[in-house]
This record gives sequence, structure tokens and C-alpha cells, in this order.
Amino acid sequence: MAQSTRDAVRFHISLNVADLERSVRFFQALWGAAPAKHRSDYAKFEVDDPPLVLSLEPHAPGGRGALNHAGLRFPNSGALVAAQQRLEHEGIVTQREEGVECCYARQTKFWVNDPDGGLWEFYVLEGDLDHRGAGQAAATLRAQPAPEPELRSWEHRLGAPLEIPPEFASASLDELRLRGSFNLPVAAPEMQQFLQSAWAALRPGGELQLHLLTGDEALAGELQLPGPAAIVKHVPVREELLNLVAGAGFVDLRLTTFRSKACFEHGGVALRETRLACRRPLTDCGAQCTVVFKGPFATATDDTGRTWRRGQRQRVPLAAWEALEQSPLAELFVRLPETTVVGACGG
Repeated sequence: MAQSTRDAVRFHISLNVADLERSVRFFQALWGAAPAKHRSDYAKFEVDDPPLVLSLEPHAPGGRGALNHAGLRFPNSGALVAAQQRLEHEGIVTQREEGVECCYARQTKFWVNDPDGGLWEFYVLEGDLDHRGAGQAAATLRAQPAPEPELRSWEHRLGAPLEIPPEFASASLDELRLRGSFNLPVAAPEMQQFLQSAWAALRPGGELQLHLLTGDEALAGELQLPGPAAIVKHVPVREELLNLVAGAGFVDLRLTTFRSKACFEHGGVALRETRLACRRPLTDCGAQCTVVFKGPFATATDDTGRTWRRGQRQRVPLAAWEALEQSPLAELFVRLPETTVVGACGG
């Protein structure tokens, strides 16, 4: 390579390939140039336009994906050190390797992980070697697992208009909370429409939480509660609210807060703090599985009307099993494998 082509910073990308020779032929045709290095277990292309270093590693992508790692090759150690200092000044952790032999070359480099766990290599090329070298140990090159995605949630509060912001209108939320939303006078059709909008805003499997006062029956007369609760002007009948939530398509309904002692009393009707959690069901792909209800009851009926009988096998949609797995009753059910699996008894 001419000296002038080594003076620029070059983008570097390393790919996992299932068939090294086939990939070499492809990229040779793509770049219109032969590889600068071509070994039985490694190949590298040096491209001037665009300024690129492409290396190929003979590992079938599989679960690892096609990208092995990416990075930059610097023209000299001064530029490399300056880049490392700049990144560390920004709080990014780096891992440096001095004079390491790898990829049929001697290199000084440092590694960083991006926020999604991807691996980036920054290096200078100090000379070529006839052997691959022992650098790039698997422990060093292992990309970090991606962090848990940030939970996307939104909360509606008592008194705000009963509408979902447009940016959340289409299956974009992991969690949606309604705090007192139905403790102002709201007609049943309006409640139903709002619950349907909430269903649409949640991703499949997303959770809806309601926190409000409910009663056993409809209240008569004007509601006047003491202190901060004075803002409450309507208390829905609990059973009717549950029916509306189920009617909007939510599943796995459960009262997460419901106490024996009431918060207030009005006209002989106890008003209780009620927290309700439920989920938008997972998309049902039509697949089914076999599930057994273990008890302790002889029979149980879920919200879909399905009756479970203790000890009996039952074919159900896979989505129904996924809902059971995420519910507090998960330990009462067991999914059976599609083919018999023999294991040690008593384990």
C-alpha cells in the first residue's frame, strides 16, 4: 500500500462469515480488488475508495450475528492515544492492549463497548506477521449483552382529558397507568372508548394499571369526601369497571390492592382503594400447547370462560399459556412438552 493511503483514519469492520472463500470471492468482486491478506482462517481487504479496512472471520453468524466488531484504524500512535484520552474524558471505559499480535499483524489498540453491547476496536498497525498471533482472546472480544431496554410508560391523572397523546397511539407503550381517571363523572361509553385507546397504545404484552376508588354498588346523592379526596366526584361500581376493562380486550385481570377495610363510606356503600392490573394479550400466532391445571381447586374458570379441571390435559393457544406464565397463578399450571421427555422422578 502506498504511504499516502496509510495517513488517513480508516473505518474498520470485521464480519463473521459462514464460508470464508465464498465471501472472499464476493468482496473481491464488490471492491474490484484482491484481498491484502488471505489465509485459511482470515482475510482482509484494504480499500481506498471508500477508505475501509474489511476483515473476514470464518465463524458462522448464527446467534452471534454477522458483525464481529467495528472500529477505526489510526495512522499513528499519537492519534490513537488522543482518541483514547478523549473517550475516557467522556466517561467511556476503554481496554488497552500494547503490541498485541493478532490477525497476522502487530497492533496497539484499545476496545470499547457501545451502549448496546457492540464491540469497537481502535488501533494502529505496527507491522505484518506470517502467523495469526494469540491476541484477540475470546474473553476480550466477547460483545457485552445489550442492556435491558428502558421501560416506556405514560400516566393519566384525575382531571386530565380522557385521551392518549398521539405519540403513544400505536402499540408504543410498555406500561400505562390510570390514576383516578374514572373518579370524575364519566359515561360508560366514554370509559369504554378510553380503555380501547389504552389497549391500542400498549404493545402486545404491555400492562395497564388502574388506581382509583371503587364501590360495591352505585352511589346516590352528591359525593363529598374529606381532605384531598374531595376532588373525587364519582366512584364506579367495581364489577362494572372490571367488565369494561375485560370488554376492551385486556386479559389477566387481577386486583393488586383491595383491602377489607374501606377508605370511606357514603350512603351505606363502602368505598375502597382499588388497584387493578391487566395486560394487552400477546399476539396469537395460532400455535397451541398442552397445559395441566395442578389445583388446589377441583375446577377453575378464567376470564375467557375456559374451565380448567385439576389434572386434566388441555390444548390452549400459546398466547394463553404465555399469559399464565406471567400471572401470579403461574405455579398452579404446567406446560407439557409436545413429545414425551423422561426425567428423574423426585428431582
